[in-house]
Amino acid sequence: MTTDFVWFTVGLAALIVGAEVMVRGGAQLAARLGISPIIIGLTVVSIGTSMPELAIGVVSAGEGSGALAVGNIAGTNIVNVLLILGLSALLIPLALQLRTVHFELPIMALAAGLLWLLASDGVLSRLDGVILVICTVVYTAGIIWSSRRESWLVAEEFAAEFSGDDVDGDATVTVTRPSTSRYLMLTISGIAVVVVGADWLVDGAVGMARGFGVSDALIGLTVVAIGTSAPELVTTVVSTARGDRDIAIGNLIGSSIYNILLILGVTCLVSSSGVILPDSLVRIDIPIMVVVALACIPIFLSGRRVSRGEGGLMVAAYLAYLAFVITTQS
Repeated sequence: MTTDFVWFTVGLAALIVGAEVMVRGGAQLAARLGISPIIIGLTVVSIGTSMPELAIGVVSAGEGSGALAVGNIAGTNIVNVLLILGLSALLIPLALQLRTVHFELPIMALAAGLLWLLASDGVLSRLDGVILVICTVVYTAGIIWSSRRESWLVAEEFAAEFSGDDVDGDATVTVTRPSTSRYLMLTISGIAVVVVGADWLVDGAVGMARGFGVSDALIGLTVVAIGTSAPELVTTVVSTARGDRDIAIGNLIGSSIYNILLILGVTCLVSSSGVILPDSLVRIDIPIMVVVALACIPIFLSGRRVSRGEGGLMVAAYLAYLAFVITTQS
């Protein structure tokens, strides 16, 4: 048990460090190649902060612990919306961009509903994975198309947050080969650390789950979900403290969308027999994730902001959910 805890802790630390290195390196690399800053924020950063979930999903599916992977995604998305977004609103009331209300928010709700539909038979097959990956491509294309209509102010904000001092508002840069190579190596190194860390974390989590006599799904919904949400938590709190409120919300919602469409899509492709889901995930946890996504709609539409009071209610709702999960599934 002690050894499992040590591996879990070391793996979690590696995930956090690797994700941070990968996100920063990838963002700088994309910027130096002349990619729009807003696309960097909505794709590179969102996918980057979801890398721990991807690594855990692939490793778990390969080791026959697919329930941990799906439980991790459901739990992480609930953490992202209720806990992290709620904590951010408690710090500073979060103002919303129109694109968040009109684009990302509906997509998040639709993605959650699609997952619920695909999981209703208790199995996420390779065909389901293909459907989710195709939806990822469509969503990313939608981001690229809609980003061209963004205001100068939003593009400038993403540039300041993710592109560094040597990138102007148009993301037009002179590519310097040594610097580009350095950021490429940082990105690759970050990915490698994330993959290794995920292997350690999964081994430790599964070992602890079996030692305590609880299911892989429960561990994925709680300990692993909170742990792998650390990159989103760091990014969101820092963005909120700097006043980049739409970045904070966009990163969380973007990560939640990619968690379902990309991460679970790739995870389903790993196992030839598909991912077998326990009844508790299909009947309780995935529906709760859908309800949480839908609950954001009235909150986000009420004055296009998340107030401190609403943030407090979201945090309280997560604590109630956590108590419910531990009580009913342990």
